[in-house]
Amino acid sequence: MKRISATILAGVWGVACAAQQPLSAIDWLDEASTAAVTAPRLPLSLEAPVTDGVDTPRVAVTALDAPRADAVGLLPSRTTGLPKTLWQGSTTRDILRLFGHFSAEPLPAIQALHYTLLLAEADAPDDADADAQFLLARIKALRRAGAIEPALALIERAGPANKVLFDQWLDLSLFTGQEDTPCTDLSRQPRLSTEFEARIFCTARTGDWQTAALIFESADTLGALSDTNSTLLALFLDPEMIDETEPPRVPKTLTPLQFRLFEAIGTPLPTHNLARAFAMADLRGTSGWKAEVEAAERLARTGALPAARLLGLYTDRKPAASGGVWDRIKAIQTLDKALNRADPGAIADALPEAWSAAQSQRLEVPFAELFADRLAAVALPDDIESLAFEISLLSERYESAAQVFAPTNQQQRFLTGLAVGEPAMQDASTTLEKALAAGFAQTEAAPAHQALLDRGQLGEAILMASNKLDRASAGGRDGVGDAIATLRAVGLEDTARRAALQMLLLSGQR
Repeated sequence: MKRISATILAGVWGVACAAQQPLSAIDWLDEASTAAVTAPRLPLSLEAPVTDGVDTPRVAVTALDAPRADAVGLLPSRTTGLPKTLWQGSTTRDILRLFGHFSAEPLPAIQALHYTLLLAEADAPDDADADAQFLLARIKALRRAGAIEPALALIERAGPANKVLFDQWLDLSLFTGQEDTPCTDLSRQPRLSTEFEARIFCTARTGDWQTAALIFESADTLGALSDTNSTLLALFLDPEMIDETEPPRVPKTLTPLQFRLFEAIGTPLPTHNLARAFAMADLRGTSGWKAEVEAAERLARTGALPAARLLGLYTDRKPAASGGVWDRIKAIQTLDKALNRADPGAIADALPEAWSAAQSQRLEVPFAELFADRLAAVALPDDIESLAFEISLLSERYESAAQVFAPTNQQQRFLTGLAVGEPAMQDASTTLEKALAAGFAQTEAAPAHQALLDRGQLGEAILMASNKLDRASAGGRDGVGDAIATLRAVGLEDTARRAALQMLLLSGQR
């Protein structure tokens, strides 16, 4: 690799690489938890009501207390209804194995439950040790879902200025453009990370370009940098080389730092074919509207972005063209305007196209959360009422919608019964409907799950049941009734009902 020039154009790169404005302040918990969990329905409820938000303390530079770090959360027991002993009796290995079984796009109701479990304040498993495996696994699960903001808040609450957590902290901060704080800490305490790349980048970000160049030269001479990272960092530190040096090929497994270095050398990468977490980088105010909307759709699909923010992007301005995302934007805007006018005819005309747009991106549940209440407030024509009813069943108001709807066929009768927790077996016509009805007829947890509950392994039982239900939603039917029965037995009635409704109404869309 060509050596960087002795003269570092710090002034130029100081402007080019200045910290981006942080994301608009979004109380992720306050907005997203509305769609994630609902108020208790059973006396022994574990459902989490909407949180009032979370205060993230200032990061302190301290030695890691692993058991305390593993127990850290954003949702206290008084909010979730989950006991502090949630993970009692389970080994870290067993819980991490169940986290590893999370699908890429779970049923929305199951994804909401995952967020509650991952963000809950609860004592660490008994075998937690100094490597904070349990906390890191929760952060990585959030990251896979694209939920970068809560993951960042979680790690900051744990106190990330230590060797165990620092690299994850920096990665998460790079996604959101808020890397200044971890970089400042690293420049003061280089031993926080063993990664030369992080030290070089952060030293430059704090303005000490000459020292960054010296660290780079030493690391490169020692062969401590991969060819890709060597080239990226050389171009980052010495922009005079950009015109004469080809950027490296994009690695198969891209790191957040590499992503930002490609951006810094004038070769920004599209995020649509990268891991979901990279979509957050398009919401820093540095991308075009089209990229922002497409990134928001990816994140809203897993509940990582509140539906209200997605609508804000959809309605931000007029579409510039037609086809693809522009047609979706136009369809949503047309429906939004019709609802604002409370015009039944215009709503009836706009709803099918807008719904089809949401279905094409697997955004039915965010769509329902956005529009169900507004649709219910308008007397719609008969030919569109059934569609509006099904949309309402995917929203938080599913039960109240079922109580006022007059079903006209067997399928609607089953859906109505399911929404109130009493699906009738005589109305079940498919294998899945019969399995769901059987699950709601049971009054106790499945035997395998009950054995865990008897040993106090509540969290493990919930994970096993929810994973089973999510796998069933992808095509299999084994264990559907048992999973439903267990969720209801531990008080997760709302999750059970919403998951069941989603299995029926979203079939063919997943």
